[in-house]
Amino acid sequence: MDPNTLDPAENRRLMLAGELYYAFTPDLTADRARCKVACGVYNTQCASGAPRRRLVELWKDILRDETPLPQPGTPEEEAALNNYPWVDGPIKLDYGTQCTFGPQVYINSNCTFLDTCTITIGARTLIGPNCSFYAATHPLDPFVRNGLSGPEAGKPIRVGEDCWFGGGVIVCPGVTIGRGVTVGAGSVVTRDVEDFVVVAGNPARVVRRLDVGEKGKGEGERV
Repeated sequence: MDPNTLDPAENRRLMLAGELYYAFTPDLTADRARCKVACGVYNTQCASGAPRRRLVELWKDILRDETPLPQPGTPEEEAALNNYPWVDGPIKLDYGTQCTFGPQVYINSNCTFLDTCTITIGARTLIGPNCSFYAATHPLDPFVRNGLSGPEAGKPIRVGEDCWFGGGVIVCPGVTIGRGVTVGAGSVVTRDVEDFVVVAGNPARVVRRLDVGEKGKGEGERV
């Protein structure tokens, strides 16, 4: 696979499919630069205490979400702003366009989302500071990896509703985390996690199972 002859659309398809692709092509480099600028604007406005609506508008710019917000001062606006994620900057995303966040998600400061492949965060999930979600990988063979000239890949990350991540958690590529999971601070999640458990450690392991009965079986909308 020669990056100089690879069709950009095919290269992007390979990226989204989790197959080997080249990250430093002009179109993908431009996409990351756009997201970097959008994150920078958000982080600056967040630090200056911008109003909630403005922050939501800037968050939508990061994700390239073109869904219009309701008119200011209406009950519909209040409901919409309440449902959009609350993000305490600074925050970093690679592309933004491969991330989906459910309603009433909270993201604390200094979190990173490497969304080479899709990263899905379920409704009402709380993410502590300095957490990282890595949907990007590199070949283990150093001669295939080849620095900036070689290919990379990725695997999707899926997080269920009603989860809680303590500070400094790392979620590795390809991990699916079930509903109602608590991840202890500083944990590294390297494998799938079942519903309604507490995990902790490196690698994260189940340390407790939660008895939650039949509460909250409904699905939340995606925002």
